[in-house]
Amino acid sequence: MVSFTTGLEKPIRKILPRSLLGRSLLIILIPLVVTQLVALGIFYGSHLDLISRRLSSAVAGEIAQTVRLLGQAEDSYDEGLLLRSAAHDFDLRMSIDLGARLNPRKQVNILGPMDDDLAIAMREKVGLPFTMDWTSDPQSVLLAVQLRDGVLHVTAPRKRLYSSMIYFYVVWLAGSASILFSIAALFMRNQVRAIRRLAGAAEAFGLGRDTGPIRPEGAAEVRQAATAFNRMQDRIRRFLAQRTEMLAGVSHDLRTPLTRLRLALAMLPPGEDVAAMTEDVEEMERMIRGYLAFARGEQAEQAQIVNLSALLEEIAAGARRAGTRVGLDVPAGVSLRLRQDAIRRAITNLVDNARRHARAVALAANSNGRLVQVTVDDDGPGIPPERRESVFRPFESGSSGGTGLGLTIARDIVRAHGGEIVLEDSPLGGLRARIRLPV
Repeated sequence: MVSFTTGLEKPIRKILPRSLLGRSLLIILIPLVVTQLVALGIFYGSHLDLISRRLSSAVAGEIAQTVRLLGQAEDSYDEGLLLRSAAHDFDLRMSIDLGARLNPRKQVNILGPMDDDLAIAMREKVGLPFTMDWTSDPQSVLLAVQLRDGVLHVTAPRKRLYSSMIYFYVVWLAGSASILFSIAALFMRNQVRAIRRLAGAAEAFGLGRDTGPIRPEGAAEVRQAATAFNRMQDRIRRFLAQRTEMLAGVSHDLRTPLTRLRLALAMLPPGEDVAAMTEDVEEMERMIRGYLAFARGEQAEQAQIVNLSALLEEIAAGARRAGTRVGLDVPAGVSLRLRQDAIRRAITNLVDNARRHARAVALAANSNGRLVQVTVDDDGPGIPPERRESVFRPFESGSSGGTGLGLTIARDIVRAHGGEIVLEDSPLGGLRARIRLPV
């Protein structure tokens, strides 16, 4: 039983809609259709079936009565009088084909119980061989009854054999169901639209786009979720602003003791130790300047549509001016919504990290319509796989060299855009940094 149910799950999941609107409409549609089918079944099983049997019995009884009277007629005059009386009183046009024999024919079933009910009634009341034709005449049913001296042809109006109310009832069922479903779909779409707007705002906020607070709308639960999202958004913004301002203040305050250290080192006699300490102080100043620039950009810059192809060309040109051999493989016209200065800083950090430890750097990009990937390859010593995650930690040393905030800031910027940075082996023999950005 478990395996059978599990086997049915996958086909059912493929058929079922995936969207909330589609599933909500399906939840409304299935009970509505079942209710209409039950109502139609009850009407068909009681009213329509009963009326059809009674009408068929009445027509068959009138034919049987006419057949019996014809058997008692003394001459053709009496037969003609009986036939005219049947046409006038019973609304059944009859004629006798003397000496003819009934040709057996295959009965064609029609939709509904009328033909079966009439056949049963003819066997019960007339008791003679007969044929029925429901298809030749759209207004009448043609019957033929075998008599002793010929064949009795009967033309019975269809309106005498079934009620036309069935069509009105079916139209009423379908029409009322369509109207009710349309009204339910309209209201459900409005409710789902509020949920979609909330999901879109959450997605945009996760990608670092400041769309502002969303307007609570829809059902009470959706309004509550929207209000909670607005509060969460404000708290996260305040936390990020406080963190950035605190770290920017700390970085700014560190410049004063670094300046004193730089002056003290300048007053010392030249030597290898002094030169090494001077390089360390310069490295710290570069890190502080980079973080201050990052903090200023985080506070002020807003996302906008950026030509990433042109941006990568600018970064490659800057690296070439610094004396590095940089290969570029970027398709034209790759654009997406980014904070331009921040993403430039992230990619420049990766390129600078690569050119400090390699002779050649390759910068490439590609897009599949849903995701843009930027790769920075180098031919340097690379980083062992077990240490690649640790280089993203602040002030962490790696075999690719250096300590500081460069890679940490780069990952922070990319993740703020909803993307990710991963380190891999490069085809050039060194390290590859792969940036994935959602379109």
